[in-house]
Amino acid sequence: MQQQRVALISGANRGIGEAIARQLAGNGWCVSLGMRTPASAAWHAIDTVQVVAYDATDAAAEARWVAAALERFGRIDAVVANAGLMIRKSVIEADEADMDALLEVNVKAPRRLAAAAWNALSASGRGRLIIMASLSGKRVKSAGSSLYSVSKFAALGLAHGLRHSGWDLGIRATAICPGFVATDMARALSTRGDSQMTAPADLALLINTLLDLPNEASVAELNINCQLDDSY
Repeated sequence: MQQQRVALISGANRGIGEAIARQLAGNGWCVSLGMRTPASAAWHAIDTVQVVAYDATDAAAEARWVAAALERFGRIDAVVANAGLMIRKSVIEADEADMDALLEVNVKAPRRLAAAAWNALSASGRGRLIIMASLSGKRVKSAGSSLYSVSKFAALGLAHGLRHSGWDLGIRATAICPGFVATDMARALSTRGDSQMTAPADLALLINTLLDLPNEASVAELNINCQLDDSY
């Protein structure tokens, strides 16, 4: 087990996070799954899967999770910061609590998780960081999505900051910027059916490919869309 690569995946109980976890586990990775409310599933019952309680609003949670993963697997090769929060308000309608909540989950928690795992990622020599941004971090589509966009623009900046910080250590960071993905969050925001949105499994396959690339084939951003949308 010590020779297998190990990935931490937040928000792994459903949707995109679960799809990434299944994809990596199926390709021989050990996966440590961070969940706000840990839930058991049949496919978790193997030695290469760990389920850990993880609340992105708890500033001490990242250090505890990293310690638990290192105790179980002895190494960390990748972190996938997938947990996210959506508040459908404009930048005018929102109050300070809304802004703080979005930044805490979408920006500060991924930064803390990367920092907590930094030494282990450095030791890997080819550490990988995946920050789940959004096409909402590339453009603002509407007033109602503008508050969310502010947090995702910040998440995009975080990914680039991590990319620069870790380059000489062999750490490569990528911002994933999808449009609508067939998850509960997107279903609540769009009238599109699942067949008209990007499938979580397809997103997971792309992320698996990114994690497998050598240090010399770094991808800073990956934009994925299910519809024609200006440049995306």
